[in-house]
Amino acid sequence: SLIPDPAPPLALFQVAALERQIFDFLGYQWAPILANFLHIMAVILGIFGTIQYRSRYLMMYAVWLVLWVGWNAFIICFYLEVGRLSQDRDFIMTFNTSLHRSWWMENGPGCLVTPVLNAQLAPQDHHVITVSGCLLDYQYIEVLSSATQIFLAV
Repeated sequence: SLIPDPAPPLALFQVAALERQIFDFLGYQWAPILANFLHIMAVILGIFGTIQYRSRYLMMYAVWLVLWVGWNAFIICFYLEVGRLSQDRDFIMTFNTSLHRSWWMENGPGCLVTPVLNAQLAPQDHHVITVSGCLLDYQYIEVLSSATQIFLAV
């Protein structure tokens, strides 16, 4: 057949979305988990539409990719604190249900986590830590992840 198989590039989208879903689950970031889940479903429908030559599924996937690029642009702006967005004040990613942050904050490459022993600083059932020595700050890892998603979508 002269028509190239579209499944391998879409499979790459699926792997990238699954990787991102795993790290968002580890950080209890519920808004990105929901967005990633919708993206995984859209990619599955996109694969189905491509293999079965269903134009409605392909149009739905194209519309979803525009929304996906917008979401990832928002994530980039959020982690770079563009405008009035602030990671310290806004709990957008967790739907204001917890104090959890990006998994990469404590587990980034080269990061050294030190607990703060003054218990009065921490809310109930939480601990305060300091993170130092990271080769790449977690904000930039999240930005790179979103930039990769935008690159794949385009």
